[in-house]
Amino acid sequence: MSRLPALRRAAVREWGPLVTAVRRGLAGRGVRGLALTTGAVALTAIVQLTQNQAWGYRPVQNLGAVRAEDPLLLALLRTPLSLFVPALDLPVWGALAQILLVFGIAELCLGRWRTLAVAYLATLVGTLYARIGIVLGPEGFLGLPASDAQVVDTGPSAAVVGLAVYVCHRWRARFTGALVVLAMVVEVLVKDNLAGREHLAAVVAVLAVCLVREWRGRRRGTRDPGAGGSGALQDLGDGGSGTRSGAPPMRSWNLRRGPAQRTSWW
Repeated sequence: MSRLPALRRAAVREWGPLVTAVRRGLAGRGVRGLALTTGAVALTAIVQLTQNQAWGYRPVQNLGAVRAEDPLLLALLRTPLSLFVPALDLPVWGALAQILLVFGIAELCLGRWRTLAVAYLATLVGTLYARIGIVLGPEGFLGLPASDAQVVDTGPSAAVVGLAVYVCHRWRARFTGALVVLAMVVEVLVKDNLAGREHLAAVVAVLAVCLVREWRGRRRGTRDPGAGGSGALQDLGDGGSGTRSGAPPMRSWNLRRGPAQRTSWW
């Protein structure tokens, strides 16, 4: 039983700022704040149903399947839809659950357009890496075999991984972010394929964006509002009773009534 308070404090430190951001997003925008996530889940499900039909496979491939052997302009035109084309050899419910969870948290915390921008960046970097890797060849560092030029892009998974890393960095869920990165490394070590390599490329790109953002913030002398603090921890620890300022309440001493909580905040 003595370990429970320690585990609780660790959980609050890890996820408190993120939980606070999600709560504020829901409180500020409600279900309207999940419009992108809802659309992404619905579109992915529709694309999956369509590409499993005899009449629908070819149109989905022509509109949203990206391969390294495709002309670059055609691949760039297909990339936006490729975010919502799940792999045929994997259960679609896994992709839908990942999109619902990660896109939902990101949209509430980052907003619709920033979520879409990070997701697209992660997918695009994975697509471009495949082309570079094939040019380098299997003997080169980070190279890929020529046969991978005919393999379809990762679909929504690179976007999900990129968003997860970005959100964890922004709200200082360092342990969770490290687990995501470690999982991608293990994936490549266990099963070294194009999808795993593209996931790592997406992680590297998003981490580079995070580091640049951190560096710019330090130069300007500003503090990341998503960095968390005592207000975020208090909000999670007391069931969300924190205020907008995000600081713990002060306590004053009343000689007649004993300890009393002040209504003002830092």
